[in-house]
Amino acid sequence: MLIKTLISLLAIILLTFGCQQQAVVDVQAEKEAVASVLDNYVKSIVEEDMALYAGVMAHDADMVNFGSFGGPIIGWEALETLIKGQNDMLSGTSIEVSDVKIHIGPEGSFAWATSLWNMKAMMADKEAQWPVRCTWVLEKRAGGWVIVHFHTSIAAG
Repeated sequence: MLIKTLISLLAIILLTFGCQQQAVVDVQAEKEAVASVLDNYVKSIVEEDMALYAGVMAHDADMVNFGSFGGPIIGWEALETLIKGQNDMLSGTSIEVSDVKIHIGPEGSFAWATSLWNMKAMMADKEAQWPVRCTWVLEKRAGGWVIVHFHTSIAAG
């Protein structure tokens, strides 16, 4: 009797958990949400809007990012300081974005993206232009998508 009861209980448990459907990820909606974050990132750089920049970035103390110049940028505070310095050094920034590719992880909780930038700005009284390659990693948190890592580099040649 005990064995039949245990087998029945096991069957009920297997059926209950085995038949639960996993949440379906609306990939297109998530791609649009990620695209919006990336658009706001670019807008924050062009407009030197630190509040907007802070809104799209994770504020993790242990995150590591790589800009086009210099070494690793570790933590939110170092990143914020770097971007404020960039804002002080550059003016009239424009960014043309192309070749954006966004990928959503199978559970819909992380994403990665790539894009190309043609970035122009004034440094003192000289115009500068950089062909920038961008890679992004985003995580979906309670407040929505945030960038948890980026790596930018200047295309050689």
